Amino acid sequence: MTRKDGLLAMLVVVVWGLNFVVIKMGLHNMPPLLLAGLRFLLVAFPALLFVARPKIPFRLLAAYGLTISFGQFAFLFSAIKFGMPAGLASLVLQAQAFFTIILGACVFKERLQGKQLAGISLAVIGVLVLIEGSLGGQHVALLGFMLTLAAAFSWACGNIFNKKIMQLEARPPIMSLVVWSALIPVLPFFAASFLFDGAAVMWQSLIAIDITTILSLVYLAFVATIVGYGIWGSLLGRYETWRVAPLSLLVPVVGMASAAWLLGETLSMTQLAGALLIMGGLYINVFGLRVRRTVTN
Repeated sequence: MTRKDGLLAMLVVVVWGLNFVVIKMGLHNMPPLLLAGLRFLLVAFPALLFVARPKIPFRLLAAYGLTISFGQFAFLFSAIKFGMPAGLASLVLQAQAFFTIILGACVFKERLQGKQLAGISLAVIGVLVLIEGSLGGQHVALLGFMLTLAAAFSWACGNIFNKKIMQLEARPPIMSLVVWSALIPVLPFFAASFLFDGAAVMWQSLIAIDITTILSLVYLAFVATIVGYGIWGSLLGRYETWRVAPLSLLVPVVGMASAAWLLGETLSMTQLAGALLIMGGLYINVFGLRVRRTVTN
């Protein structure tokens, strides 16, 4: 990557890392599917009044919106609501990087170099160390893990559809895709909330909405979605999936640190060791094992 794109990728890492703390705070007074629906409603309106509809087949737009938006966040918000720690959720969700690489190899026939395999292997070890350190200090229900893994797979599927869209001859502007695809999950979210929570709970949550929930929605809609996905989608459109997807492995480092600081979730030495292994894997994935040599005369 260029230095500019690398810095943009790191900005997304920080934004998405803080995202989990914000979700946890937003869910304190609102059911998960309703919160997610309101998030994407705010992404779509009023922005779509000023952004032209992307000139892509509706099937691709719908597939992108139902995977990276509805699927990912229906599962993730529900997992956190059911007790999945925010920091640990930020970690488990990064399984999307491995799902994306596997799907990218199957769909686009992308070939991995030795340094990518070595870097990913080291990062996988780091993820396992982080999980071990997390499970050793707190009880996490299996349901939370399974829902978060389902969210990760949905995200990976969305990455693949994003790549397909960006390979079209008339590639749509990123903001157009982000804004208009946000319309796709709104009704499914509200319908699912009505089915699982009931109209009375939805109405009471809207009446009793507080400033914490409002600020959470603003962050989730405008910062994490419009800014975050706009940059991420652009990077995926310009680079191979194996070069972009593993960078998201830094998200749990920010997520777990911010959850420890703001929510009081513990961050053990084992978790820190796992984070360092992940960063080492990312370095190898991007730069290989090159050693700079200084030649003196």
